[in-house]
Amino acid sequence: MKQIKIGTCVPGPVAEEWLKGFVGKGFETFSLNFHMSLEGTDLDKLALTTDKLLAGTDSKITTLGYYCNPIQYAEHRKTLEKVICTAEKFGATHVSTFAGAWEGKPVESAYEEFGKVFRELADLAEEKGVKLGIENCLMDGTWEHATCNIGFNPKAWEVMFEEVKNDNFGLEWEPTHQMVQLIDPVAELRKWCKKIVHVHGKDATIDWDAVRHGGISGAVPFVWH
Repeated sequence: MKQIKIGTCVPGPVAEEWLKGFVGKGFETFSLNFHMSLEGTDLDKLALTTDKLLAGTDSKITTLGYYCNPIQYAEHRKTLEKVICTAEKFGATHVSTFAGAWEGKPVESAYEEFGKVFRELADLAEEKGVKLGIENCLMDGTWEHATCNIGFNPKAWEVMFEEVKNDNFGLEWEPTHQMVQLIDPVAELRKWCKKIVHVHGKDATIDWDAVRHGGISGAVPFVWH
């Protein structure tokens, strides 16, 4: 049985500052995360810095997250490739990202391009010895009007994992991202646990009275996370 390690997410651009405060507080692992841009971060230099900060501790950086739209933006894909290639310098075994999308268009419209892009990315990750996980966040998108990530719903996962069959390719699964869609995360786990390569987690509360009386169109808040 695999041992579960408990960690926390750290914003990559301020990783040096934040890690100094987190070291020694009981976290076994860290995920360094970037959103849409590295914000000028030199990954090679950051790898050397974090190695020194964590030297002599039992904590490790296991994941680099670069959440972007590698389908629509070539520069995002290029940066994601850099992140994949640099992961080993951090000692990271996972890279996390979004599945991308055609902004404002239906999820299904991106399937073909997703397959082309992520077959190559998954092969690169496999070559570099890391697992590649898709975060399941809606990012304020819907099925008919996606934003930067088609990988938020099990209906899309069915196609995604047909398009990309690599064993090192899966989900970075966060149950609250399913709960905001009123999907039962426990039932979902029974089907999809073998495709989960990394897990995020946080508090979430669904107000079922608000759902019954106000619906889920956005007029009345019904979930907090």
